[in-house]
Amino acid sequence: MSTTEARPEGRVSEKKKKRSPVVPLLLVFILLAVGTAIALHFLRKPEPEPEPEPEPLQLETMYVASPGERASATMYDEEGQPSELILIRGTPVQRVVEELVPPEEGEEPDRPLMPRILLDEAAETFAYIPEENLTAELSAVVTTPAVYARRTVNLLDETGAVPGDLVARGQELPVTGYAGLRTDGSVDAYQVPGGYIGADLIALTAQEASAVTDPELAAFHTARGDAYGGGDAGGLDYEPWDKPAFPDNPMPETVKALYLNVESIWHVEDYIAIADGCGINAFVVDVLDGGAVGYESPVMAAFCPTARAAAYNTLEDYRAAVARLKEAGYYVIGRITAFNDPYLPEDHPECLITDTDGAPLMIGGMYWPSVYNRRVWQYKVDLAVEAAELMGFHEIQFDYVRFPDGAWRYEDAGVIDYHNAYGESKAQAVQRFLAYAARRLHDKGVYAACDVFGECAMDYVTAYGQYWPAISAVADVISAMPYPDHYGAMGDYLPWEHPYDTLYTFGAAAMARQGETPGTPARVRTWIQAYNAIREPYTPYGPDEVAAEIRALTDAGCTGGYMTWHGAAPVEKYAYLMPAFQ
Repeated sequence: MSTTEARPEGRVSEKKKKRSPVVPLLLVFILLAVGTAIALHFLRKPEPEPEPEPEPLQLETMYVASPGERASATMYDEEGQPSELILIRGTPVQRVVEELVPPEEGEEPDRPLMPRILLDEAAETFAYIPEENLTAELSAVVTTPAVYARRTVNLLDETGAVPGDLVARGQELPVTGYAGLRTDGSVDAYQVPGGYIGADLIALTAQEASAVTDPELAAFHTARGDAYGGGDAGGLDYEPWDKPAFPDNPMPETVKALYLNVESIWHVEDYIAIADGCGINAFVVDVLDGGAVGYESPVMAAFCPTARAAAYNTLEDYRAAVARLKEAGYYVIGRITAFNDPYLPEDHPECLITDTDGAPLMIGGMYWPSVYNRRVWQYKVDLAVEAAELMGFHEIQFDYVRFPDGAWRYEDAGVIDYHNAYGESKAQAVQRFLAYAARRLHDKGVYAACDVFGECAMDYVTAYGQYWPAISAVADVISAMPYPDHYGAMGDYLPWEHPYDTLYTFGAAAMARQGETPGTPARVRTWIQAYNAIREPYTPYGPDEVAAEIRALTDAGCTGGYMTWHGAAPVEKYAYLMPAFQ
């Protein structure tokens, strides 16, 4: 059995154990590291917190609004220098949606207190524009408070076809809208109470609207007064009118035309053969000649079906004949009788001149639509526009643009009612109808012509409302009918036996009236007598007589050309007259 030696209590070992130096050193190192970390933590600058991402701009689409065609905005360069930015009315822009906070009292604002519009998001460029020059609706970009009529005209509907109220020159018209915004900021028409008025027919101030371009000329016409009841010459419009020249529809400088009636187109090749063999370069083709209806017109079907039922030709046959004339290289004119229409009494008796009891009044063997009636205006010009579009006429010529001659008997007796709704003179109604017709035809790129009596070349307003300077001012072509056998005999002197002298006298008077016409006068293109005289001694009109008429017109300065008048348009007679056209 083994035994263990016991150690006496309280005895210390003679040999003392030694401590290791590593532990204290490690403790010192740890303390130094912690102290250094703490010191660095408190001594180093705190890193800036990252800036928050900018919020994306809130934008809304607006449109530039202005009383005129331009609006002004302000840009600032990097140095804070302002510059003007011109914006076109109606331009879409991006407005910055933000609250405009005014500065504290006494502080300078760091930006204009008006809306910002974004110009370039990448470059962060903006412009500042007044609040009143921005609108959310394109229909509200025109902020013109009012316009003033530069001419006495009828307002029209939005289509530009239906005449409405008559407004007087200088009249203030509150603006409620517009039609036809163009890329340059201008508009086609202003909407006003009662309809629309063309932008070219208004001024922005009353003074501008009432200004007279040529006071001397206006006074000259005013002095002529009203000689025969057709109207005061001073009451007509002598401000210059724009006369278009359509590049794709050039009018020959001198038109030399044969007349074709509604039956002539059945033999159109015969007429082309004649024209090809002489100096003829144009044709006048009847669309409507009183009771002779050229084709089955959709406009007639809607307004005057009695007229459509009387058509001599189908629409297709008529269109093919006109197309053939154009294909052969001829300038083609469509002729329409305006206020001579035997079908309106049946379909629209309310449009007629009547007696004072309201019964249609027959004058000179026929009933007459009133030139004062705007429904007739629209019907005849609708027909003209249709003929231009469907048939491709280069020009539309209106005949019978007048009141009935010989009505003075009824006027003196006080038994005639013209239904003059606007209190106009006859001459005013004639001029305003032509202005309305020319405007609508010009919109289609087609010229407007007007036939007048030879008497119209005299220096007065005729009893039936034709006054040369007023008509020439508005129409593109004025065509008188100075047929020698329509002039009265002076003793033994018979004008129809002297075609040169008669036409020269007319031509000289016509050119005098041209000199009294404001702006750009119409071209003078005259109807010449191509038929034998209908008065004793019934002078035959052959190549010599017709050539004398043409020469007389040229000698008098009427260089716009001529048109042959022979109601039957006989091929044989035209062939016989060919030497006169060379």
